[in-house]
Amino acid sequence: MASSPAMGLQNWFSNPRRDVLSGLVVAFAMIPEAIAFSGIAGVDPRVGLFGAFCLSITIAFVGGRTAMITSATGSTALLMTGLVATGNARGEGLGLAYLMAAGILTGVFQILWGYLRLAYQMRFVPLGVLSGFVNALALLIFQAQLPQLGINLHFGEAGHDHAMQALSGSQIPVVWALVLLGLVIIYGLPRITRVLPSQLVAIIVITAISMGLNLDIPKVMNLGELPNGLPIFNLPFGDVSNQRVPFSLETFGIVLPTALSISLVGLMETFLTQDILDERTDSNSNKNTEAKGQGIANIVSSLFGGMAGCALVGQSVMNIDNGGRTRLSTLSSGISLLAMILLASTWLKQIPMAALVAVMIGIAVSTADVAGLRNIRNIPKSDTAVMLMTFAVTMLTTPHNLALGVLAGVALAGILFSRKVAKVIRVEAIKITEDESRYVVSGQLFFVSKIYFLQGFDVHDHPARITIDMSQAHIWDQSGVGALNQLIRKLRLGGSVVNVEGLNKESLNLFEKIGSQPEGSHG
Repeated sequence: MASSPAMGLQNWFSNPRRDVLSGLVVAFAMIPEAIAFSGIAGVDPRVGLFGAFCLSITIAFVGGRTAMITSATGSTALLMTGLVATGNARGEGLGLAYLMAAGILTGVFQILWGYLRLAYQMRFVPLGVLSGFVNALALLIFQAQLPQLGINLHFGEAGHDHAMQALSGSQIPVVWALVLLGLVIIYGLPRITRVLPSQLVAIIVITAISMGLNLDIPKVMNLGELPNGLPIFNLPFGDVSNQRVPFSLETFGIVLPTALSISLVGLMETFLTQDILDERTDSNSNKNTEAKGQGIANIVSSLFGGMAGCALVGQSVMNIDNGGRTRLSTLSSGISLLAMILLASTWLKQIPMAALVAVMIGIAVSTADVAGLRNIRNIPKSDTAVMLMTFAVTMLTTPHNLALGVLAGVALAGILFSRKVAKVIRVEAIKITEDESRYVVSGQLFFVSKIYFLQGFDVHDHPARITIDMSQAHIWDQSGVGALNQLIRKLRLGGSVVNVEGLNKESLNLFEKIGSQPEGSHG
């Protein structure tokens, strides 16, 4: 499977029948999520649906991983709520304009990350961080559904008010019952058959019950406007009176934090999905090409009134499991999605919010690192601490910041790893005669391990000659150089003649660059 966006026929038409059918099935599963994620972000359903369509169509041509599905997602939608609320507070309709501007800037950042080869740096993100990331994301998705169940704990995103209609006392039992029914179908139907996605069946059944019994409960039509035509090119910049935002440094400052967060979180989820598909198909794909493709797709989506997004784990795996293998499956999903939106908008308006809540709860459960939580007793404590740090920072920031949580987790992982490596350094003291001592150093000498290095020497013992054997050690940074020089000075002040031997070429080069090579040292 090719790892570049080359337009060879093999990338498009090697598996046409299964690709088209798989794309059609995936499109059914994309509709409820796009609508639900629009509600989370605080915008009309058409924003999520247009985003899903534009992202799918564009990424089919410019993506770095064939058969991967890109759409509006929970991780990106959760990052949009604060910006939409801020925009709406500044003027009616400005929340959407700010969101489109942020989407364009997100795309610019992602193209830049692609050229800077950010994907290579993802190798340094430990599994503990990824576990904390997906667990926080799962809880945030679940938390966003609580108001639709009549539970409003005010977790902080005012932007949800657009989507969340207060339930009356008589509606709550009905909504709960329908949600439970939806969860039974979602988890029970796959045990019987997998011909149709269980999420789709749950939506159809719950909608049929609602319409048949004429139930008075919140429906998709209560969220806002659904599409009634093709997306239209529309720049978000202009006069505030026309519900546009000015093209200025002030606007840049407002959208920058959201755009930066979406660009990083979106790529992290995309790269994670890419790894899953590479493993399932026993193939390789280009993450940096995918980063650029995601950026282009988000710019296109934002210019046509859609929300920014990233790769969908569930739908991508569904596409692969249904036989989708080429770019045609991704293109087919986008075209099928738009066709269903335009032809079935009347039916879509009647979908009860309870059905979407059931789907989103299922997504939250599948998103969480359930296996990792089950085995938490067997996981090293340092990995658990990293996972909890990522999770805690994400949940405690307002608005919830997945990118900051990831950075905190990576920072803690680096500190804990440094401590582990630091303790590997060892100093063996050998008393040769009363007038001569020898110290054999083995391990890594850098800013964290220097204290353990210095503790290995007796600076109060001053024989006539002291040899420091560094042949089994490596000096990594200025702190390591400083620690060795500090030790030599102390020993010489006590009257000892100090000789350093065995410094490898890299360590000697470091001393030469800093300009403090110890006297008497040799390789």
